[in-house]
Amino acid sequence: MAAGEETSHILSGLTSQLPDRDPEETAEWVESLDALIREQGTERAQFIMRSLLQRAGSQSVGVPMVTTTDYVNTIPADQEAPFPGNEEFERRYRAYMRWNAAVMVHRAQRSDIGVGGHISTYAGAATLYEVGFNHFFRGKDHPSGGDQVFFQGHASPGMYARAFMEGRLTEQDLDGFRQEKSKEGHALSSYPHPRLMPSFWEFPTVSMGIGPMNAIYQAQSNRYLHDRGLKDTSGQQVWAFLGDGEMDEPESRGLLQLAANENLDNLNFVINCNLQRLDGPVRGNGKIMQELEAFFRGAGWNVIKVVWGREWDDLLAKDTDGSLVKIMNETVDGDYQTYKAESGGFVREHFFGKTPATKDMVADLDDKQIWNLKRGGHDYRKVYAAYKAATEFKGKPTVILAKTVKGYGLGPHFEGRNATHQMKKLTMEDLKAFRDHLRIPITDARLDTDLYRPPYYHPGMDAPEIRYMMEARAALGGAVPERRSAHTPVVLPDEKSYEVAKRGSGKQQAATTMAFVRLLKDLMR
Repeated sequence: MAAGEETSHILSGLTSQLPDRDPEETAEWVESLDALIREQGTERAQFIMRSLLQRAGSQSVGVPMVTTTDYVNTIPADQEAPFPGNEEFERRYRAYMRWNAAVMVHRAQRSDIGVGGHISTYAGAATLYEVGFNHFFRGKDHPSGGDQVFFQGHASPGMYARAFMEGRLTEQDLDGFRQEKSKEGHALSSYPHPRLMPSFWEFPTVSMGIGPMNAIYQAQSNRYLHDRGLKDTSGQQVWAFLGDGEMDEPESRGLLQLAANENLDNLNFVINCNLQRLDGPVRGNGKIMQELEAFFRGAGWNVIKVVWGREWDDLLAKDTDGSLVKIMNETVDGDYQTYKAESGGFVREHFFGKTPATKDMVADLDDKQIWNLKRGGHDYRKVYAAYKAATEFKGKPTVILAKTVKGYGLGPHFEGRNATHQMKKLTMEDLKAFRDHLRIPITDARLDTDLYRPPYYHPGMDAPEIRYMMEARAALGGAVPERRSAHTPVVLPDEKSYEVAKRGSGKQQAATTMAFVRLLKDLMR
């Protein structure tokens, strides 16, 4: 540092007037940073500084918070919890559910019905739900008492499809989707709500914003009951599945600090970051995952990002100069959506082709392999590792930001398209391509019979994968979602408890608040 040059000191993000008790040592650190930038560039300097800030935070050193991290997975590949399930079986019946969910909505669009519905949301979020169903969501018969799960409203077809695979719903029930009056007795509600289905849905989650708000209240209530010895809720988790567009609702963000202030580590948000809202991009020229990471971390939450699938692990391991991560950081959501609507060759040219280093990185991959580089929310192992870390984290609520493709697997007319949320029907070409993608054993002849009546598929309850699925749910305490109305009746106090209140205050005036407090005191004796 040049002679006479002074340094300002930063405290909590602001210039501090605290005196420097060792200017020479400070100058050495500053010169080291200058040398690092000069010799290895800003990317390396940024990495070192972030690492130091994170270590300082873990050591309770008061430094400015690192609110955003690189656009990569929070959990490194070598630190992921091993996946404990049979991935082949789980993929197999997940395919059945994705088929049945899409077919259910499609069949409801016949000319004499046309009740609408949503195909693309569950198609893209199926892995997020299935990892939970197979390994985390505990039912009512679990010793813990079971978890509370707030399902994203537009993904309800997937929950009905799973209940069909479990034998809880029939084909006749599925054909009653959104037909509460005309199919009475076999009707399925549009969205989660216990009014029409009092033994199935526990919590309403539509309109948007209701789910995250009530999930926080539920976690808070569980903690209250436990802390006061009224009920052991220590083993229960609250899960809320949300959309990235939904997080713009005031109710979605308004209570985040409450959850952090009360250390609700029994609460997990899973935000399906498909980068699309109902009618277009969430942040076309920005990055919604980075925005949400900063917002939640600033509110005091633990943040886990699941951005890339396992296919990216080797590429990231080769990225010694940070070229790939730099491109990931700088690419906006609108461009990511464009890539998913194009092809592997397009991704090679316009994403990896931005620098010679990244272009060489994929030189040995063909266009199909590049196209199959998945987003993290479609990878069982990445999602499992995130859920495992979330349920084991103590002291803060956790949000998992999982990147997905809306309409995943539905074909080029649906996948990643801005209009996909509003698309309710599949063409015959779409149906056959979707069937082939999922490997559903249904012939062309059966599909060609009637465009609006493609068959549902169930391999039978004795199929090995279905037995595996049912055993997994039994081990976790039974079906989810399920609503039970059994409760402990309240023993009402006898008439004597109201005697003082009935006598009134005589000639002396009494405030209603005072009178009510006295009544409560008598009732509590």
